[in-house]
Amino acid sequence: MRRTVRETEESARKITRRGLLLGSVQLGFAGVLALRMRHMQVDQANEFRLLAEENRISIRFIPPTRGRIFDRNGTVIAENEPTYRIVLVPEDTDDVADVIARVSSLVELDENDLNRALASINPSRPFDPVTLADRVSWQDISRVAANAPALPGVSTEVGQSRIYPQAELYAHVAGYVAKVNERNLNRYEDPPAVLNLPGFQFGQVGIESKYEDLLRGKAGAKRVEVNNANRVMRELDRREGQPGPDLQLTVDTDLQDYALARLGDESASVVVMDLEQGDLLAIASAPSYDPNKFVHGISTADYAFLRDNDHRPQASKTVQDAYPPGSTFKMVTALAALDAGLVAPDETVYCPGHMEVGGRKFHCWKRSGHGNINLEQSLRHSCDVYYYDLALKVGIERIAAMARRLGLGDGHGVPMSAVTSGLVPDKAWKQRKHKQDWVIGDSVNASIGQGFVLTSPMQLAVMAARIATGRSISPRLVKRIGNVETPSRAGVDLGLNPNHLLQIHRGMYAVSNNRRGTAYKSRIIADGMRMAGKTGTAQVSSTVVDNKSVAWEKRDHALFVNFAPWDNPKIAVSVVVEHGGGGSIAAAPIARDVTLQALYGGNPPLDAYPTKDRARIKALQARLNREREERQAQRNSRA
Repeated sequence: MRRTVRETEESARKITRRGLLLGSVQLGFAGVLALRMRHMQVDQANEFRLLAEENRISIRFIPPTRGRIFDRNGTVIAENEPTYRIVLVPEDTDDVADVIARVSSLVELDENDLNRALASINPSRPFDPVTLADRVSWQDISRVAANAPALPGVSTEVGQSRIYPQAELYAHVAGYVAKVNERNLNRYEDPPAVLNLPGFQFGQVGIESKYEDLLRGKAGAKRVEVNNANRVMRELDRREGQPGPDLQLTVDTDLQDYALARLGDESASVVVMDLEQGDLLAIASAPSYDPNKFVHGISTADYAFLRDNDHRPQASKTVQDAYPPGSTFKMVTALAALDAGLVAPDETVYCPGHMEVGGRKFHCWKRSGHGNINLEQSLRHSCDVYYYDLALKVGIERIAAMARRLGLGDGHGVPMSAVTSGLVPDKAWKQRKHKQDWVIGDSVNASIGQGFVLTSPMQLAVMAARIATGRSISPRLVKRIGNVETPSRAGVDLGLNPNHLLQIHRGMYAVSNNRRGTAYKSRIIADGMRMAGKTGTAQVSSTVVDNKSVAWEKRDHALFVNFAPWDNPKIAVSVVVEHGGGGSIAAAPIARDVTLQALYGGNPPLDAYPTKDRARIKALQARLNREREERQAQRNSRA
């Protein structure tokens, strides 16, 4: 069918419009391409020229600022200081030995540092920088920078290094950092690239290790232009990293300082817990050491001194070591019996000085015996036979259950290194561990904190705190992360009968305040400050009769736990003196002095002490104050 003239003209107009539309799209696309080509060839010409000429754009990590650590009052425990270092990127030089020789002519390099640097060069990762010299002077940095064209692969950096102004005070708590090692890298399936930076420091023990990923922060990055000698010409752009948050601990530096000074030359530990939130106000282990020596690599001589010291300065005795609790465990056995309704407070047991169980004699510490004795008297005199009798009535399962209820057998999540859970034994544990049945003699031993039972000083403080409050209070060491306060660990009601707890409180009060109490000589006489406590002696060797007649390492451990004020408890304290002989002699006096220091927030008035002790206490306070001032002067000089 033939088209009309009108139809033909209409079709032509449509074709023309489509052609114009298609042409416009093509023209627009060509224009965009032209603008993009101009932008790349003109505006970005320098950048693409740099990228084309021997990869002169380098991406470098910016190490983040490590979070600081403070005590509960804002005293600095761990902070950062600027340091200068000289680093080498092996792939940027043809002859590593020749470059190192040139650097040596400009800067004095330590041979040991050089050997470590050479050993750390990874053939499979030649782009990883290695540190030739750390903590060098500004003059050394200037000489190297001025000779950079003759030192391919060598650059200078300003970094940060950790410093611990309080030195030995927090060695076991905060711990320390050191250069990244293989063990640190093995913590990760895919280690963060920032750990390969030269001289990067990683938390090795303590809070520094437990909060490493948090304190470290997040690395930044920068693009820099470098010349043929790998000298930085200019920085193209930068993305700042995210600093690690600061941590605030619950510990009071003044109290921590006093506790460590009061322990003196003993191999011992002190734990002080606040009974409102569970805050650890002091957690001191003696002897201690200076963590600053580990930051840049401790010398062989210094490490040998720490390693060979029989008092084990590196051990965090407060949480790491576990001891038989001795008679401090008797409150557990007593509460288990009261809770089961198997004993009345006024019910008496006759103590002739021993008890025969299964054909074996189990002796009381007082061989002549205590005669007829009730619950309060059993704690006051620390009679063993009374608790042997309770063990036969109660059994190990109830005793073990009460021990766990009071916080034993648990590390409580304290963020320190090598925290022990201790040991609360029962029938299943012995069968599992020793493939043996539990025997009645095991229960008798456990009832007075001997045999298989093991506890740490921190756990003993928790036990005392729970007895004092009747709550499941747990220790809190980190008070604040950044600006966020950590949850309270005040706990909830344990469900123990208040009357039963009151009977235990009265017995512990008698230990420290009754003339016949085992800790009467270490009593507090200030009204409103009196403490309730319990002495303990843990046998190291069953053959020792007189601690004074044997070598130090064979003597019994001395223990003491307490809370104060006894009628309105605010703090709980535990003290363990390794090989101290007896709790009443070695541990109770330390606990009394630390307790008063904590309650008064400083040196207590002398009238808080018995009259006959005041001259000795006055001299002791003067000596400890002098020693603390000397240590503070040393810390200030180091800072």
